[in-house]
Amino acid sequence: MADEAKAKGNAAFSSGDFDSAVNHFTEAINLTPTNHVLFSNRSAAHASLHHYDEALSDAKKTVELKPDWGKGYSRLGAAHLGLNQFDEAVEAYSKGLEIDPTNEGLKSGLADAKASASRSRASSVPNPFGDAFQGPEMWSKLTADPSTRGFLKQPDFVNMMQEIQRNPSNLNLYLKDQRVMQALGVLLNVQIRSQQAGDDMEIGEEEMAVPSRKEQPEVEKKRKPEPVPEPEPEFGEEKEKKEKKLKAQKEKELGNAAYKKKDFETAIQHYSTAMEIDDEDISYITNRAAVHLEMGKFDECIKDCDKAVERGRELRSDYKMVAKALTRKGTALGKMAKVSKDYEPVIETYQKALTEHRNPETLKRLNEAERAKKELEQQEYYDPSIGDEEREKGNEFFKEQKYPEAVRHYTEAIKRNPKDPRAYSNRAACYTKLTAMPEGLKDAEKCIELDPTFSKGYSRKGAVQFFMKEYENAMETYQLGLKHDPNNQELLDGVRRCVQQINKANRGDLTPEELKERQAKGMQDPEIQNILTDPVMRQVLSDLQENPAAAQKHMQNPMIMNKIQKLISSGIVQMK
Repeated sequence: MADEAKAKGNAAFSSGDFDSAVNHFTEAINLTPTNHVLFSNRSAAHASLHHYDEALSDAKKTVELKPDWGKGYSRLGAAHLGLNQFDEAVEAYSKGLEIDPTNEGLKSGLADAKASASRSRASSVPNPFGDAFQGPEMWSKLTADPSTRGFLKQPDFVNMMQEIQRNPSNLNLYLKDQRVMQALGVLLNVQIRSQQAGDDMEIGEEEMAVPSRKEQPEVEKKRKPEPVPEPEPEFGEEKEKKEKKLKAQKEKELGNAAYKKKDFETAIQHYSTAMEIDDEDISYITNRAAVHLEMGKFDECIKDCDKAVERGRELRSDYKMVAKALTRKGTALGKMAKVSKDYEPVIETYQKALTEHRNPETLKRLNEAERAKKELEQQEYYDPSIGDEEREKGNEFFKEQKYPEAVRHYTEAIKRNPKDPRAYSNRAACYTKLTAMPEGLKDAEKCIELDPTFSKGYSRKGAVQFFMKEYENAMETYQLGLKHDPNNQELLDGVRRCVQQINKANRGDLTPEELKERQAKGMQDPEIQNILTDPVMRQVLSDLQENPAAAQKHMQNPMIMNKIQKLISSGIVQMK
């Protein structure tokens, strides 16, 4: 039962239904509370829901139960990261790598934790000029001032200002840019001298001091503002930077052209040159990674992707670009997994990519990787001879009426040989004895799906439907089985029992309790609901009660008669 709950949890997780995944893993944990894998899986589901406190609790339990398992520390690190506990995350990932030094998930997690810790320390220092960048007034001031108006046509300057506006502490990252210094002066209404050769760009408080209105002489207050000089043409570092970006873009375009022609070596040369010229654009790295991937150089592709992720986080690049690098890494790992048979790093990498940006293509690849992992596990576990042994053990327990133990062995038999209809049929019989009707029905249907000529499958399904008081459905199931095995006594007996129950309702021989139960069940049937809301049938039912002559005409219509028979069988209509 715990294995079934775990399987349902894994399926729900793969489909993105993390709430259901948590519920199924919890159910499995209640049955086997010492299984470290279940706590690990539930931790991942909680983390996907951003319930990081719960994820942390489960991760700690995982490590407690299995301290020598690297993946437990991966869960622990991820939970700490979600709670912005970066130092603890670094410690968790490092501990995991001591146990499993080759684990790609732990390596990637450690890099993420270190980068986050570094950013956290950098942004923890408050900036005294933060208020100057708040609100739409910032853009108005920069547009109105001739010395900064031209900067607004430059995308990199606009991006920098947006970053500073989102987090004023980012100003510390851009103080070396003369345009930012010029904008700061405009926003603070002070003159900041331009950097000359030998200046170290440190701004002392005396340079930034602005006299208050009370301290300003009256004459100065009335004086008209002096004309601001026109912005000077670009020179120095700014001009050089622009030229470098243009050269790098040219190399990238040449690389793209070579890639389309399948001239991969030339494409790599151009992308590498672009990276050397401009190290502030990670697209050059991800493009080179794509070439390595196409050439089958998966290790080189992974190295480039890791470099792109690390550099992208340092530069605060678009999260979509970081996600793209992680997805590409996952693809390379997936190619390698076809040989290594290790899909865990593939799955973890795609999951990381989805936390950066939930892209449908990445989600599709994640589902494919999880499906490949499951199929591989089934193939490695496949052993029909052991399956037969487990099924025989289940039969012995069934004879002793130890149904839970029988279910356990039948489940193992199914794992060893998922194509054996007998194991599903036998487990369906156990579920019926345990009154677990939905599970029994599911197994019986699977049995019929695997072998439509296997009469036991129809017997099991019909028995479940009969116990659920779905007599007409049970009758139909037994009759389908008789088409394959006309003389099967079990199927014939099933038909006879269904006929008795249906006739009992037709004669009105049901006890008040049976009638009430059957009516309640019938009202839940969509077909019954449609009949009762059909205007024609409502008139027919009215005529049956009040106008027998008109009702006789309706009885000549076979379709109407079938519907009336359905209502009689369900106890909704009683014949007198």
